[in-house]
Amino acid sequence: MNQPNILWISTHDINPHIGPYAGLWPDADQSPTPHLDALAQSGMRFDQAFAAAPVCAPSRSAIMTGCYPTAIGTMHMRTKAVPPASVRLVSEYFREAGYYTSNNWFTDFQVKTPPTAFDDCSPHAHWRDRPEGAPFFASFHSLLTHESRIYGDDAYEAATRTLGDEQRHDPATVPLPPYHPDTPTFRQAWARYFDLVAAMDEWVGGILDQLDEDGLAEDTLVVFWSDHGASFPRAKRWANEAGVRVPLIARWPGRIQPGTSRAEVVQMLDLAPTILEVAGIEVPEHMHGRPLLSPTGEALPAAPYAYAGRDRMDATDDTVRTIRDERYRYILNLHPDRPGMQYNYYPDHLGTWSDLRRLRHEEGDMLTQGQNPDILTELQRSMMSVPRPAEELYDIVEDPHETRNLADDPVHEATKQRLSRALQDWRDEYGDLGAIPESELIERWRPGGVSPQTDAPVVTIDSGAFVATATTEGASIAWTIDPPGPLGDLSDIELASGSPVPDGRRWHLYTGPVTVAENESAWFGAWRLGYAPSDHVLVTREGIR
Repeated sequence: MNQPNILWISTHDINPHIGPYAGLWPDADQSPTPHLDALAQSGMRFDQAFAAAPVCAPSRSAIMTGCYPTAIGTMHMRTKAVPPASVRLVSEYFREAGYYTSNNWFTDFQVKTPPTAFDDCSPHAHWRDRPEGAPFFASFHSLLTHESRIYGDDAYEAATRTLGDEQRHDPATVPLPPYHPDTPTFRQAWARYFDLVAAMDEWVGGILDQLDEDGLAEDTLVVFWSDHGASFPRAKRWANEAGVRVPLIARWPGRIQPGTSRAEVVQMLDLAPTILEVAGIEVPEHMHGRPLLSPTGEALPAAPYAYAGRDRMDATDDTVRTIRDERYRYILNLHPDRPGMQYNYYPDHLGTWSDLRRLRHEEGDMLTQGQNPDILTELQRSMMSVPRPAEELYDIVEDPHETRNLADDPVHEATKQRLSRALQDWRDEYGDLGAIPESELIERWRPGGVSPQTDAPVVTIDSGAFVATATTEGASIAWTIDPPGPLGDLSDIELASGSPVPDGRRWHLYTGPVTVAENESAWFGAWRLGYAPSDHVLVTREGIR
């Protein structure tokens, strides 16, 4: 069987608010999403897919490594972790197998992205730049639905400029979840969110059109996903259903039966082992996810539970762990003395967060007058209340918005105990680095504030070919014939998210002896995730420098 192409199309910050999930997720039919509707009709919809964290960097680290963030140290938002030596980004396995790998362009994998990971990681990366005949693993990441587009007027206008009036939403008529107050601010934010989902669908359609134009649709596994839930209080940054429930759709002509669905719980960290499995590449033993598809497109069994966690968000410390089976969500709040909505500098400047703070302040004014506050409902107020329950249990089938905590209900005691034990077993089996003070973890990774450096590869010349060996455990080697030049600049978000520094050189993943032209030199370097890169070794026909 020929190796399939792999195309990831991802977006930020949405729940399954797209047409294929109508009837499965509240208000999924609000936005017109004809391209995603067609994708699901020609492929498979995963009805209950869950991120490993309710915020982008930990979630994306899980997707790109196939590992639980709490097990490899990538659970805080954001960090520069030092994962175990066995951990690599999934794209590197594809490069090793002869795939052309491109990432356009967002990273946020909780490590500095090494040049071993992608052939091209840039705003211009595309499968069309691959060598002729090479299979590809291409990723495209949209920021159209990111919270910055909801709350920034200019950003929203730019993102939705192609929408017609019939695709836009009237703030006066948009539905609101019961945990949000009915205010103009919340109504405008939800209307914009639905508009942005419609704009994102058009962007998806454009990528799929290019795949059709190139005659590649029949040979490509297309996967659409979001990194975590919607950009609202009690969704993004919360380890609740709306924080981690995401859309997941796969299309693979001739392998996946059109119009099918899978009802069981799946985890987004299953994506890495799944695409390796379908490409016939051995799935590394250290990965925690499970392949969901075989090389013939047959459904493979998923894990019985989906796990997730919430840890530090910017400078706000919290620790929450959660587990989900096909019906119930159990949440363990390890710091019940802290509110779910602690002060957080960035989101506290967003309209919906500010609105909730204002309304709670007005309720405080009512208390000063000896009145019982009644501006917010108990559910809405609970986001800012202390203490919060140490344990929460919700029946998602009956109560998708998680309005009734069943943790103290004797009728559900057995369910709570089962899920509590399973959650603890998971923490015991994989480890939970979120339980270690972050300062201690950082000192363990970078003693005295100094990053360990990857050793330079050992390069020898054998029959005119350059042979390289890494001596640092877990390191990968790359080489280039392009001489050093000036380095490009990175934006603040690119620095924070670990984007590779543009150096104007094309680095090749080392997979075996390298032969270059007689008049050419080659530079070799080694990289291990979380370590400083090695010094470069210059090799010529005359010797090694």
